[in-house]
Amino acid sequence: MAPRLAMIITTVVLCAFCFVAVSYELNSRPSLDSFTEAMAVLLVIFVVQLQISFPQFVPVLGRHRLVLLLVQCLLTYVPFLFYGQAWLPLPGLLAGSALLVLPDVLAWPAFALIVASTDVLQFFVGLGWRDVSYTTVSTLLTGLVVFGLSRLTDMVTEVHRSRADLARLAVDQERLRFARDLHDLLGYSLSTITLKCELANRLLPGQAGRVQQELTEILRTSRQALSDVRAVASGYRDMNLSVEVADAESMLDALDITTTTHVTCGTLPREVDTTLATVLREGLTNMLRHSKAARCRIIAVRREHTVTFRLANDGVDGARGHLRPLACEEGNGNSGIRNLATRVEAIGGTLTAGSRSDGWFVLEAVIDLTGTTGTAEVTGPGGVEAGDPRLEGVGADAREG
Repeated sequence: MAPRLAMIITTVVLCAFCFVAVSYELNSRPSLDSFTEAMAVLLVIFVVQLQISFPQFVPVLGRHRLVLLLVQCLLTYVPFLFYGQAWLPLPGLLAGSALLVLPDVLAWPAFALIVASTDVLQFFVGLGWRDVSYTTVSTLLTGLVVFGLSRLTDMVTEVHRSRADLARLAVDQERLRFARDLHDLLGYSLSTITLKCELANRLLPGQAGRVQQELTEILRTSRQALSDVRAVASGYRDMNLSVEVADAESMLDALDITTTTHVTCGTLPREVDTTLATVLREGLTNMLRHSKAARCRIIAVRREHTVTFRLANDGVDGARGHLRPLACEEGNGNSGIRNLATRVEAIGGTLTAGSRSDGWFVLEAVIDLTGTTGTAEVTGPGGVEAGDPRLEGVGADAREG
């Protein structure tokens, strides 16, 4: 939205400058033929100015901006011989184009030359010093405004693109780190387990004692592998849902995705907090990869001994389906969501995912806190009590369709 808004503002300003030129032409009381010709030339100048300010409109023409600048220069000065004072607003647009197209070493001298030439033209049509001073300042301001707004639009577009790239890079880097840690920590352990299993298989016929020793070592190595997995998960760090929601808002805002959040679950047990934060991360990753979302809703509420988390987004491609609970043993192509189901079930919760009939995808986790450690009453300011009207219907609309 930000780049489009910047382009719209710049276009409106250019239209306003062209309207000033039209008013000058009308003030000179031209004939119908003369006015028609002037408007045709002015339209060409406006189109050329748009192409110079926004080269991405027609990329082929954008690579020939010097030619466009020359065309604009001719259309600015040659018609002056016929329209006189009515054509005085046009050099300001040309001055801005010179700053946009020419290299710095030539741009500002050309800008000064255009402003000076405007003064000469005013004396040529018989204007006095008062009018010359006014038009000189007008030309300066017009040129600088055209240059500034056009460059600002370019910078907004570039910053928007860079922030989106950084968000995607952050997700990719974290996935790469996780994959790298798994390979480094588990590769050796799993290779050792494989070798010892093969050795135990060969020793089975007559060396029971040696087989017992090898199986003991396999068990020890397996436990070490499990410890390594937990170390990687810990390296993924104990996460806080509130912090992750804030980070998600910042990232989605950079991607121009309208985000609505409602997090009132208060202080949660550590394992629940980390699991819900992980659900949020994986859900956002899937949203960015598999949808064209424009809106996103993040809701986390606690009612008595149950916490409900829901992540919903629009822009879902493909056929609409129904929400359904996910079981960790079910197999499908989405291993990320399947892993989330495993984590949620491990702490006594259920994970639901699917597309609604209105084109929204909903990922919802409901966790019973009675079976987790540290299930004390909410003490933070974000907690809500049972019966809070804000909780009414939470999750119900997520199961529509």
